[in-house]
Amino acid sequence: MAEYEIPGELLYSREDEWARRESDRVVVGITDYAQQQLGDVVFVELPKAGTVVERGEPFGVIESVKAVSDLYAPLSGEVIEVNVSLDDSPEVVNEACYGDGWIIAIEASDPNELKELLDAAAYAQYIEERKE
Repeated sequence: MAEYEIPGELLYSREDEWARRESDRVVVGITDYAQQQLGDVVFVELPKAGTVVERGEPFGVIESVKAVSDLYAPLSGEVIEVNVSLDDSPEVVNEACYGDGWIIAIEASDPNELKELLDAAAYAQYIEERKE
């Protein structure tokens, strides 16, 4: 399972987004697995700050040289920040998906939804199951 980076401190959705709690907000991006599957990212459509997102529902689009995919909210809440640097440099998602390539920050409406996300071990297992 060494071909994908899956940091232990993050939580993961079955739609291949990660979530990191930072005090009263949750930062969201796509996983290393997702960015490798997509290939070179050429465009990220971001929601506006203030947009209300619902867990499991699309909030934006990511486009690569190979595919166009929806981005899904790992939890419900209000988008309080978007990574505007992706407008000019969408390739940062490939270069640092867990760092500068983050996509949005959400103020969670129900922090308990975080408990429904996968931990690193469960997400790694989920990737393996899909490959079979």
